[in-house]
Amino acid sequence: MRRKDREVTNPEDIMNIIEKPKILHLGLFDDAYPYIVPLHYGYEFTGGKLIFYMHSAHEGHKLDLIKNNPCVCVELECDIELISGGDIPCKYGAAYASLIGRGKAEIISDEQEKIKGLRLLMKNQSGRDFDISDKMASTVDVIKVTVAEFTAKSKPKPD
Repeated sequence: MRRKDREVTNPEDIMNIIEKPKILHLGLFDDAYPYIVPLHYGYEFTGGKLIFYMHSAHEGHKLDLIKNNPCVCVELECDIELISGGDIPCKYGAAYASLIGRGKAEIISDEQEKIKGLRLLMKNQSGRDFDISDKMASTVDVIKVTVAEFTAKSKPKPD
């Protein structure tokens, strides 16, 4: 990371960055151009691994891209606020916190893992625990992204 002064390494602060947003940007390879799609997500951080779960229709472009190349990038941002520069345009900036990670995506076939992923997604999106039936889980595909490496950074708003 170039800006070490903005690097976030405290696990609590990293979890805060992961918990606040409700949309994850998933970057995929699509021939000559990247393909980025915003998705609702759930997550877990266990055994030193960061795992995201997203749902999808049973068919579509993102699933085709994952099947073709499972290497992906994830991006989250929160606490975004304009920092005014007054009458000097070059003094403007933004407060923010963000996380960017690289990993591998897979389409989950195990029904119990799909249910787990959907429960985590609903917990992150709503703050509530839901029972997800096999029938509910069968109506969607679940994408699991295991993040191998990530960086987090923050630029807080000045006092």
